[in-house]
Amino acid sequence: MNSRGRIRAHTAQQGHGNSLLDVLRHADFQRLFAGIEPVTLKFGEVLQEPGVPFRHVYFPIDCVISLLTPIEGHPDLGIALIGREGMVGIPLALGIGSSSRRALVQNPGTAMRMESAPLRRAIFQSMPLRQALYRYKHALVGQIGQLAACNQFHPVQARLARYLLMTADHANLTEIRLTQEFLASMLGVERSAVTHASGALEKDGLIKCGRGKMTILDRKRLGAASCECYQIIKRIYASMYAHG
Repeated sequence: MNSRGRIRAHTAQQGHGNSLLDVLRHADFQRLFAGIEPVTLKFGEVLQEPGVPFRHVYFPIDCVISLLTPIEGHPDLGIALIGREGMVGIPLALGIGSSSRRALVQNPGTAMRMESAPLRRAIFQSMPLRQALYRYKHALVGQIGQLAACNQFHPVQARLARYLLMTADHANLTEIRLTQEFLASMLGVERSAVTHASGALEKDGLIKCGRGKMTILDRKRLGAASCECYQIIKRIYASMYAHG
């Protein structure tokens, strides 16, 4: 079955596969999102660049997108993750046509894509969608703030455990496609620090490292090895639904 067929099957069984789209009744979705289409996103694909007007927005289903801040003379710094709970292009909900961040596909998979103009109209016409997008924007800002503090104060091994758990949560994965170079950029550290931290987690039997991927073996113990930021961010996103 191709990606389009998998998404249709998933939609028929469990909704649209993305939390923001799932706030809409079927009839409203058909009316407001007539032009939406499933796409397969590849590892390393750039979905948005800083300052470039949005052409499309993306609603991840089983992929993970990293938001990056470009820093002159240094690798991009990872500041947030986006998965099936959110979207790429959230500034549109606030009437802003571009982003100051780069959006890059971290884990490949499927997403729903639509042009920015129809989304603007859908936001204007649907109060439930508008409220869901505002709640998501609040949660995303909370994630960015918490990760800024985490990267400043917590040891690399705990941050790596937190990052792996967050990535797994965003796309319901246990095997995560990540190179050590990419992880170093996401965590804002040298590659050698990632090598040491991942080796320690593997030695303890929490993860298994392979070429370009990491597999979570013991989620409970990996959670115990993570800093408290993992649970704090989970609570931030849970608040999206608590006030719905």
